[in-house]
Amino acid sequence: MNAQTALIAQHAGLGLAGPIGSFDAYLDRVSRIPVLSREREQELAQRFRRHNDLAAARELVLSHLRFVVHIARGYAGYGLPMNDLVQEGNIGLMKAVKRFDPSVGVRLVSFAVHWIRAEIHEHVLRNWRLVKVATTKAQRKLFFNLRRLKKNLAWLSADETRAVAKDLGVSPAEVSEMERRLSARDLSFEAATDADEEESYSPAAYLPAPDADPAEQVERDEWTSSSSEQLSAAMERLDDRSRAILQRRWMSDPKATLHELADEYGVSAERIRQIEAGAITRLRALLPAPA
Repeated sequence: MNAQTALIAQHAGLGLAGPIGSFDAYLDRVSRIPVLSREREQELAQRFRRHNDLAAARELVLSHLRFVVHIARGYAGYGLPMNDLVQEGNIGLMKAVKRFDPSVGVRLVSFAVHWIRAEIHEHVLRNWRLVKVATTKAQRKLFFNLRRLKKNLAWLSADETRAVAKDLGVSPAEVSEMERRLSARDLSFEAATDADEEESYSPAAYLPAPDADPAEQVERDEWTSSSSEQLSAAMERLDDRSRAILQRRWMSDPKATLHELADEYGVSAERIRQIEAGAITRLRALLPAPA
């Protein structure tokens, strides 16, 4: 919702930033707002379009709220709160009011249908499932049409699938894929917290934790600590040059190259390699053999 649409919402007193409150009270209130005549609608639309008269926009919006409720009721089967659907439809209505051109000669109610449905469609697709079932424009069209067609049908037969595909202008494979998505259900990764659902399946329950056994964790920690101590003691028994070369070659970041150490000690790179190899051999002899 852009800045001007938000301003219209605030001026109209719709409270779109928060909950509507009692939905029954809201329905009762909007049902009492009179419907505009064509002449009054034209006058208000001209005032808003030419002079950015927010009072005119407010009256246009309020007079069509009952129409938004009527459209939103058609989406009750998706299991989403009706007041959320109405609020999304109200956003579409305000966008329609902003773009409405009274000189075209159509009533606002006819122009606003597209905008109201578009906002409700987006809300349904964002909230109907945790995983999106439709992302492209073609998939969205297929989603709503196929769900409507399947209200009184079980799984589609091959002939029914081809007929639906032809009617909607898509391939039978796309119809079958969307049918599978509609028939699937979301599954929480974590186990249910309800005490009555202790036996319910959750993928998380079947994944072993890497530190599931405390005894094994303690054993690994002790082995790591012991190995470090033994290595430090063995390093102390090497001569200073051998110890320094091993530390520079294996325990530093970045590691020194043979040529860098050769230049530093004034010997050949081959000699540095020999000292390194000899130091590693002595370390192996000093360290205890693995059990």
